[in-house]
Amino acid sequence: MNRIRFAAAFAAGIMAVSSIGMTAWAEDAGGDTCTSYLTGQTVSTAIGRTRPTALMIENDADAVQWQHGTSYADVMYEAMVEGAITRMMGIFENLDGVSMVMPIRSCRPYYVYFAREFNAHYGHYGQVVYAVPVLQLPTTDDIAGIPYGEGGQDYQLHDGSAAYIRDHEGVTGIYTNKELLNGVIDNSGWRTSYSDGYNGHYQFAADGEVVTLDNGQIAKVVIPGFVYNHARFDYNEADGLYYRSEFGSAQVDQLNGQQLCYKNIIIQECPSQMADDHYLWTDPVNGYDGGTGWFITNGRAERITWKKENWSADDPIETTITTPNCAWDVRECDFNVTRYYDSNGNEIRLNQGKTFVEIVRNQDDPKVVISDDPSVDTSIIDSLG
Repeated sequence: MNRIRFAAAFAAGIMAVSSIGMTAWAEDAGGDTCTSYLTGQTVSTAIGRTRPTALMIENDADAVQWQHGTSYADVMYEAMVEGAITRMMGIFENLDGVSMVMPIRSCRPYYVYFAREFNAHYGHYGQVVYAVPVLQLPTTDDIAGIPYGEGGQDYQLHDGSAAYIRDHEGVTGIYTNKELLNGVIDNSGWRTSYSDGYNGHYQFAADGEVVTLDNGQIAKVVIPGFVYNHARFDYNEADGLYYRSEFGSAQVDQLNGQQLCYKNIIIQECPSQMADDHYLWTDPVNGYDGGTGWFITNGRAERITWKKENWSADDPIETTITTPNCAWDVRECDFNVTRYYDSNGNEIRLNQGKTFVEIVRNQDDPKVVISDDPSVDTSIIDSLG
């Protein structure tokens, strides 16, 4: 069970307030500030109660040199897309002053689920055909850079092509920014404030609190097990952050030269299979069962479970997606928030700050390495599992 250390006696009083109460407390303090749903930090209400935007970001070996704006994502997802290649999705609360986010790349269906958990607008440049039915749902605010079927495929998506500009040729050349995105959002007539009843994805420690997983194992290095990019996070005790590397070097935002770093890491293990000979289907719902994973923060890690909030098989089926190898029904409750629980069944509380969510296939669990040895090499995963 998580222990919470208090930096001051005043913080102990706040401990008794529920997470919803803490949010209301922050909002009631003058009305100009609120608690961010993405980081748990105090931000202006104009930023913290405006819906975020989720953007697909290319992450293959050629794309790293072109990654701009990635350090501004408050929550970052990574999952395998085809072969062993991974792709990222950043969820951005505030893009003020960020001239470009790139390289924007194509959609896979499970990323739409992750984006909608945060009540986010969803931006992408291209899509696998299996994602089309979920992108076409009237409840998906889809900023599609390529809104029409490609390669003989016959479909049409909401046209968001005005949100994207080409910087250079090739798949790494597309970028966007706040002004471009807002132009499409405004012209589409979509709601810009959070939906009624939405009260956040995570539970966060209050100001002055620190989540210390005292009973967890030491986690100086976290390797999520992707054999293509050999991603890893190294814990820095000086600032309490995990710094990310891949392809053997620091992963850097080329816009500001900063290495990507995070206060919290969640590893969410999901059922996964090949949708066809090329693309994966990784199930972000798994019905009533959910799944397992890890929560890592402040140099320690603990095992967790995850489950969709208020999921029900009785919820009406909105559409069905069929691939050569599998098929699945899509319900509105599939897009409910994913909740994470510790071994005692309590919902975990994150430290305030940015979070990286690694979506790992169940069969790759043996490749997940959490080590107390800062010198461990990521090549260790090549012989695991």
